[in-house]
Amino acid sequence: MSPYLRRLREKIGHDLLLLPSVTVLLFDADRRVLLARHSDANVWVAPGGMVEPDETPQAAARREAREEIGCEVALQGILGVYGGPEFLVRYRNGDKVSCVMTVFEAAITDGTPQPDHAEILELRYFTYAETRSLACARWLPVVLADVYGQP
Repeated sequence: MSPYLRRLREKIGHDLLLLPSVTVLLFDADRRVLLARHSDANVWVAPGGMVEPDETPQAAARREAREEIGCEVALQGILGVYGGPEFLVRYRNGDKVSCVMTVFEAAITDGTPQPDHAEILELRYFTYAETRSLACARWLPVVLADVYGQP
């Protein structure tokens, strides 16, 4: 948790926060998407996280990719901006956040994806069909269906 969020939580406890967030979608040559198994809930997500004060969404996306998969990325565009009930996250400690998520497509420019083994336990590429049977965050099917042009 960032120092900014820690200070907010000290003041408001576990109450709901509306937070800007970013997600980075990386695809291989076969258009499979790189997903990360997250340690907090043992579910699959795409790399990403919160935008910090005075940070642009683009800088946050590059930082999150660096922190979570150990790679430098070049952003190739915004795939969408999302929010709503599927983007409400309840953490194990009781914290609640509702994310307004900017989803970027990116390409790896330096490094090989490696989990940090703290926040991210495993990284793997999946086809869209394979993602449909994964234990994943509630928001991921919404984003992937949109990105892959599925109803």
